[in-house]
Amino acid sequence: MGATGSLPLIRDAGPDDLPAILRITNDAIENTDALWITTPFTLEQRRQWFEDRLAQGYPVLVAVDPAGAVAGYGAYGAFRSFEGYARTVEHSVYVSPDHQRRGIGRSLLRALIDHAKSAGFHVMVAGITADNAASVAMHHGFGFRNCGTLPQVGRKRGRWLDLLFMTLCLDDLPTVEKDFS
Repeated sequence: MGATGSLPLIRDAGPDDLPAILRITNDAIENTDALWITTPFTLEQRRQWFEDRLAQGYPVLVAVDPAGAVAGYGAYGAFRSFEGYARTVEHSVYVSPDHQRRGIGRSLLRALIDHAKSAGFHVMVAGITADNAASVAMHHGFGFRNCGTLPQVGRKRGRWLDLLFMTLCLDDLPTVEKDFS
């Protein structure tokens, strides 16, 4: 997948991208409330996550800046493991702090939505820390709807956190004709 103009190149992630994915993930763990964990991942843990996603047929995409550096990544996977949820996916998008507010998150989310629709999924779910206004606004911009907030279900840095669920019905979107190979 490519992009034009000032938008980043979005492509399938490869094993060589894992150190950058690890750095971006661990920054989000250490400096934000986006991931409700406190222990940074190891490279081996990220490698296992990556291999599991691919083995299950799910994408891991990276956004690459003009210098060739990984500026962000996005992925989706099963929302829940029961067969009744087989056509619903939950996604994640993370952008390196030095690349934020440049449209990279939007480019990754657009690519994930297009991929999931082309793959025949019905609904995409976002689980967002409720006070993450930038992420909530970005998802609203793509047509995601607020579907409920679970108050104080997470805890990080001595604070209780609320989880906002947002959904997008992919069947309501125009058909996408792209090659994701």
